[in-house]
Amino acid sequence: MTRIAIIGGHGKVALHLSALLTEEGHSVTSFIRNPDHAADVAATGAVPSVLDVENATTAALAEALKGHDAVVWSAGAGGGNPARTYAVDRDAAIRSMDAAAEANVGRYVMVSYLGASKDHGVPEDHSFFAYAEAKAAADEYLRGTGLAWTILGPGALTDKPGTGLIDVDPAPGGSRETSRSNTASVAAAVLDLPETAGRTIEFCDGTLPIAAALQP
Repeated sequence: MTRIAIIGGHGKVALHLSALLTEEGHSVTSFIRNPDHAADVAATGAVPSVLDVENATTAALAEALKGHDAVVWSAGAGGGNPARTYAVDRDAAIRSMDAAAEANVGRYVMVSYLGASKDHGVPEDHSFFAYAEAKAAADEYLRGTGLAWTILGPGALTDKPGTGLIDVDPAPGGSRETSRSNTASVAAAVLDLPETAGRTIEFCDGTLPIAAALQP
C-alpha cells in the first residue's frame, strides 16, 4: 500500500483521483482548506486534513507530507484574483515542492494544463494571464528540483464521463476537451509508473487506452 497526499483535495479532479486510488488499495490523505468539505472527501475513501496551503510555511507543509510516498498537486486559486493566483498556483506550489524534498517524499505529480509554458502567449490584459504565468513558473521550478516529478497537461476540462481513452501530444487545431475523470485516471496511472518521472505529458480525450498512450 502506498501513502499518497493530494493537495487541493476538494477539486473535481482530486475527488475522482482519491476515489480511484483508495479503490486500488492506496492510503490517501487529502488536504483541503475548508473544513466544510471534509465529508465530501471522506466519501471517496480518503482521509481529509485541513491545511491552508496558501499561508502554510514550507516547514508546516513538510510536516504534513511526512510519511507519504507521493504527492499530487491539484490545487488552484480558481482565477479571478491575480494576487491570490500567484500566491497559490505559483508560490504555494513551489513551497510544496521544497516541502516534499524536506519530508523525503520523492514522487511529485503536478496537474498543470495543456500549453503551459513560459511562452504561453496569453496577453497581459487577459484574465488568464496570471494563471498562465503562475503555472509556467511552478512547472519550471519543479523541473529543476531533484524530485521524481511528472507534469500533467490536460486540455480544456469537462465533466463528461471518463472513457479511459486519451491522445498524448494532441495536434493543434483539434478538440482539446479532456474529462476530469480521464485526468484523474491519468494521474493515478502515472503514480503506478515510475518510468513517467521526468516527463511532461500533455493529453486530451482521445482514442488510446491510458496505459498504452503513456508509453514513451
